[in-house]
Amino acid sequence: MAKDKTQYICNECGGTSPKWLGKCPHCNAWNTLVESVAESTAPAKNRFASLAKTAEVTTLADIEATDVQRTPTGHDELDRVLGGGIVEGGVVLIGGDPGIGKSTLLLQALDSLQRAGLKTLYVTGEESGAQVALRSRRLGLDGSQVSVLAEIQLEKILATLDATRPAIAVIDSIQTVYSEQLTSAPGSVAQVRECAAHLTRAAKASGTAIVLVGHVTKEGALAGPRVLEHMVDTVLYFEGDTHSSFRLIRAIKNRFGAVNEIGVFAMTEKGLKGVSNPSAIFLSQHSEPVPGSCVMVTLEGTRPMLVEIQALVDSGGPSPRRLSVGLDRDRLAMLLAVLHRHAGVACMDQDVFVNAVGGVRISEPAADLAVMLSITSSLRGKPLPKGFLAFGEVGLAGEVRPAPRGQDRLKEAAKLGFSVAVVPKANLPRKNDKAFEGLTVHGVDRIEEAMELARSLA
Repeated sequence: MAKDKTQYICNECGGTSPKWLGKCPHCNAWNTLVESVAESTAPAKNRFASLAKTAEVTTLADIEATDVQRTPTGHDELDRVLGGGIVEGGVVLIGGDPGIGKSTLLLQALDSLQRAGLKTLYVTGEESGAQVALRSRRLGLDGSQVSVLAEIQLEKILATLDATRPAIAVIDSIQTVYSEQLTSAPGSVAQVRECAAHLTRAAKASGTAIVLVGHVTKEGALAGPRVLEHMVDTVLYFEGDTHSSFRLIRAIKNRFGAVNEIGVFAMTEKGLKGVSNPSAIFLSQHSEPVPGSCVMVTLEGTRPMLVEIQALVDSGGPSPRRLSVGLDRDRLAMLLAVLHRHAGVACMDQDVFVNAVGGVRISEPAADLAVMLSITSSLRGKPLPKGFLAFGEVGLAGEVRPAPRGQDRLKEAAKLGFSVAVVPKANLPRKNDKAFEGLTVHGVDRIEEAMELARSLA
């Protein structure tokens, strides 16, 4: 019997190589090539041929399209990230570190959907049915009627889905599922791609919403080929520190809703509970204002959230350090240069540490003004006034640029009782707008104006 030909596939980019190499020739990642069976070049019927549909060319105007119906999961924060709820026939991929709460949240969501009258199925490949039952009792889900299947063979899972026709099914996890059509081990690139493709086709054909649980690599990306993210409709990432009780779910891709939407959960003895006012998590409770602290309003998807930026400037040695947690380190170095050149604040011989409170990551440039004000406050040892906040992008020429949806940011700040705001002039609210009562808003064009204004308010 002839030996099957093998090839090596990259875990990171999905590229192939005829022999093993320490470095992927396509994406230059190290130690990512894994062995798999090469597909035969002999003419044979493709295993996806029966799934291919024939269709004629039509114009967009002639295609009937209606808004997709959404089924709420019973968890408002999860519905927010999904875009309103579960979509019929939709495929969701959710990834996160081990033990962060993926299985817990999905079991709670399935129980809520089952109690609402929908047929559900929980396919577990990592645990036995008894372990899932024990977890459900720990979560207080007594008398739950969620159907559980402990199986890792793809063909049996597909047969069960076809026989039971659930409204929603969870596959926990896709790395444990294998297909008999391939000889490689579960979790390999070929198996993950094959199983995800079959499950996606099954979801589209039957209308069953399928949630795939995926593991993450040390770098935080979903394990397996990146093509997995392109096959599904929605990609969610679980974020957060296992030492903290708070968890964030972020939508990286969503064909049925907004991307970069964020849901905030608190881990309790009875599972994950949604946090309706997440700004309280990211604000420190100081009895009196302290130097080096400035509050900003960041946008996560469609939700404005208040986050405290803390800075510590200390005397450094001949090579001072610039460290940031939750913010881009290269941008911090750029802001320090702008601060020196245009505002006359020199930190060239100082260590500068910047932190976003609560473990949140801020990637938008609207945090620039708050970062620079907190650094100046720490350097001079003078706190900013109580109830103070700032946001705005700062350019290399020292100009303060407007932030998107500035009115929504200011409304959120006014609602939470803040009294003074320094913002770009283009974000100033209209006069006599009652939504900003109690909030005094100052508009600035340049960074030196903002620094002078902060000094006069302190």
